[in-house]
Amino acid sequence: MRHEGSVANEATLRTVRFGQRSVEYRLRRSARCRGVRVTIDGRDGLVVAVPPADRRGWAKPEGHIEAFLRERHAWVLKNVDQIAREREAARARGGARHGGQVPFHGELHRVRVIPGAVRGRRSTVERAGAESGDELVVSMATGERRPLDRILTEWLRERAAAAIERAIARHAPALGVQPLQVDLRDPRSRWGSASRKGRLMFSWRLVLAPPSSLETVVVHELAHLRVFGHGPAFWALVASRQPSHAADRAWLRRNSHALHAALDAPDLDGT
Repeated sequence: MRHEGSVANEATLRTVRFGQRSVEYRLRRSARCRGVRVTIDGRDGLVVAVPPADRRGWAKPEGHIEAFLRERHAWVLKNVDQIAREREAARARGGARHGGQVPFHGELHRVRVIPGAVRGRRSTVERAGAESGDELVVSMATGERRPLDRILTEWLRERAAAAIERAIARHAPALGVQPLQVDLRDPRSRWGSASRKGRLMFSWRLVLAPPSSLETVVVHELAHLRVFGHGPAFWALVASRQPSHAADRAWLRRNSHALHAALDAPDLDGT
């Protein structure tokens, strides 16, 4: 949910030592930063943002960063270890491969691939129920060139677009707003955003979460078309349409890493 601002440039990989242990972090420059800002990213792990190099005192930020991280080393190690555990759990689920599991609407679905089931170049995906649990059945086309993760991603994006469109149609009239434009992307650190010009952006990965969490993000961004801050009036507006918004946002925070790694599949040789 965070909102418009300057986009940090491409991250570079650095290392900081805590005693005998080395921890990697990605360094990003952002015009929004006034000092050191640390976040935990579902894909990139520990991310440190600092002001641009041309800002006074920030050409060589390593000293500032290491002092900042060492002062908070317990928090850093706790979150880095949590990411490692969640990545291992995602690896165990298997992701986008035959027999793997991926979330859809908050429930794990096993992926079943049927080779050569469709003539032509476009494979199909169908959600199906089975005695052993829900499945995403991928009928592979004979001339298919896309990898399995891309096939599933495109199918999921279509489901996400439809779900978000339905949620907007349900809530926008009641909130007295109408977005000018709606985009679907795959951002690293937000589930949605809103601009003062009426443009909304949503992560397609919301379709992996429970429907209530997707609904909350849609209501959140629609509410920003009336109230752009996060004061009491804003939260009252959100609660008027989505009373469960606090629990829904908490679910997304707890499961952010899992959703961003949902389609990652381990190499077949186990490496």
